[in-house]
This record gives sequence, C-alpha cells and structure tokens, in this order.
Amino acid sequence: MRILTFLHSFEPGGVERVALRLVRAWRAEGIDAPLFMGRTDGAMRDEMADGLDYAVPRQPFSTGWMETLWMIAMLPRAIVKLRPDALFCAGNSYTIVALAMKLLLGRHCPPILAKVSNDLERRDMIAPVRWVYRRWLLLHAHFVDHFIGMEGPMAGEIAAAMPAAIGRISIIPDPALDEAQVMRLHHAVGRAREADQKGIRFVAIGRLAAQKNVALMLRAFARGATALDSLTVYGDGPERALLMTLCRDLGIDDRVIWAGHVPDPASGLPDFDVFLLSSDYEGVPAVIVEALAAGLPIIATRCSVSMAALTGHGALAHLVATGDMEGLSAAICDAGSLRQDRVASLAQARRFTVERASHAYLACFQSTLRQTPVHQNNFACLD
Repeated sequence: MRILTFLHSFEPGGVERVALRLVRAWRAEGIDAPLFMGRTDGAMRDEMADGLDYAVPRQPFSTGWMETLWMIAMLPRAIVKLRPDALFCAGNSYTIVALAMKLLLGRHCPPILAKVSNDLERRDMIAPVRWVYRRWLLLHAHFVDHFIGMEGPMAGEIAAAMPAAIGRISIIPDPALDEAQVMRLHHAVGRAREADQKGIRFVAIGRLAAQKNVALMLRAFARGATALDSLTVYGDGPERALLMTLCRDLGIDDRVIWAGHVPDPASGLPDFDVFLLSSDYEGVPAVIVEALAAGLPIIATRCSVSMAALTGHGALAHLVATGDMEGLSAAICDAGSLRQDRVASLAQARRFTVERASHAYLACFQSTLRQTPVHQNNFACLD
C-alpha cells in the first residue's frame, strides 16, 4: 500500500504538523508513504523535515501567494510518477486540491481519504458566505472516498454537513502528540516562581490570525486579570502588529509576553499556571491536548463541537461561548480557584497519540481500498 500525502509547505500549522507526524509513523512501520511538498518554505522545516525525504517541484518563482493553484498544477504529475494506491488529504483547506485531482485525473485518480480538521458550522461567517460554504461541503461526499473526524461528536457534524457521506465516516482521535511527549509533559517540573511573583501565569499557543481571536483574549485578560498576573503568547502570524498595538491601548503591554514561534512551545507549558484558548472555530485543537498532558487548568471557548468531549464534559476545562468577552474575563478573574485532575487529564491526553492514530489510519486506508472500485493504475496516457 502506497499512501501519498501532499502539503503546501512547512509553514506552521496544526494540519501540517499532524500530517508530517503521521507520515513519519507510517514510514517507521514500513509503509510506503511518499510526501509531496509544494515548496520548502516555513519554520517547521528545521524542526520536522530532518531526515524526512520528500518531493518538491522546481520553483520558477515565489509560489506562496498561489499555493493552492500551484499544488493543483504540480500534484497530478507527482501522482502519475508515484502511482499511489491512495491520497491523504490532511485537512479542510486541501479539499479543493482533492476535487481538482478527481476532475483532472478522472478514473486514474486514487481513492482519497480526507481528515476533517476544522469546524464545519462556521458560525463566524456572514450569512451569504456561509450559504455558499454549506453548498461546497455538500459536494465533498462526491469526490472524497472516506472522511476522518478527530473526536466522537464530529461524526454527527460531518454527516449533517455531507449526508451522502454517511457510511464513509470514521473517528480517529487526532495525533497531537506521541506517547513520549505526553509522558514528558506529564512528568515535567516547571520553572519555579520568583520570590516576588504572586500572580497567575497564563499561557496561550496559536497562530496570530483572525480564527484564533487573540484580541478577545487580550480584552478579557485586561478586564479579568490582576496587576500581578501575566500572559505569555507563543506563536506568530499576520495579526501580530495589530495585537501588540491593542496591548498598548489596553495598558497591558507590560504584562503580555510575545514569545513568537518556537519549535516546541508545549515543552514550556509546565512553567505556567493556566492555559487560555479564545478561538472562534477549531476542529480538535492540539494545544488543548498539550495542556491536558501538562496537567494545566484550561479556560477555553466552545470553538468546536468536540470541545466538551475533549475536555471531559466540563471536568477538565472551564468553557465559555465563542466571542463571550464577559464570560472569558470572569473565568480569568476566577482562575485562581481552578484545579486540574492530573490523572484524568493524562488519560484524556493519551487518547490523542500518533502511536494509536497511525494504526487506525492504516486500517481505514485498507478498508477504503477494499470498498472502493479499483482505480485505473495505467497512467501511460498521462505520462
């Protein structure tokens, strides 16, 4: 069985990080798992590409601004050359590429297994855009052969958005970490408080983009935190300058630390007291799994249909509605009373390891190949 995974770049992103982790795991198990990259740009190249062979087309010019069109143009040639048995579509943002492969290659296109990596409700969209988005989702069932959700409640979400996909949906907990990382976080000893430090050390990890609504977090922190509390934000992105300006306007710039992108921000979690997430929408946020592994109390928005199940139905996190600044600031104000059940938190985090997911994915590929009419492997006419 040969599984071809395709990614735009090594730019930081949860979808890409998980896909690279799965490719490594499959190869370690002896699976033929080629990787096709649209380009080699991105901060994750140094931390995740070491020793990982991958194909990349020659870059006649900078292709980052048209990465989806570039992938659509380059991937068919890779498919013809590599002749995979199946394609792995790593997340929602790649399904347009999957559709293009079905249209361009027709019966020569291998079966496609797609992971649903993000919220399908998208209540953040304005009504006309959301109407179009829902129609686009309906099409997915006609060009994707099998769907993977990342937590139990996503099965119903996928079925509701794509009724024709019923019977072709599996749930595999997202491989946010490996077993060694989980245990390392669980047993890590955090940085000791300084003698004069009495406030709560809040921490957040995520790309500084609109989806994460870090502005909401900053406003809630300004209203709910004490003068002794601090907030460290790991990550970078297009909204960094705007968010730093907002910090100054709110008068909290002396208590907010912008840590930027670092290779392994999760390793620093034991140094903090409370984890914050303020996203408008997510799939299954890997950062929540990391916080669970580290045993941190969690304050988060209900940014996914899976958030309740992911956090033990309220036992392992304080959840507030998306966009609820009052609720988020009140939770931050009361953060000193939060306690985490580290045993239950660890058990939950261990569900989301690559060791468990890798085998489940391979079984799903095998099942999909058995159930899908054999595609034509004669690519001679396309060479």
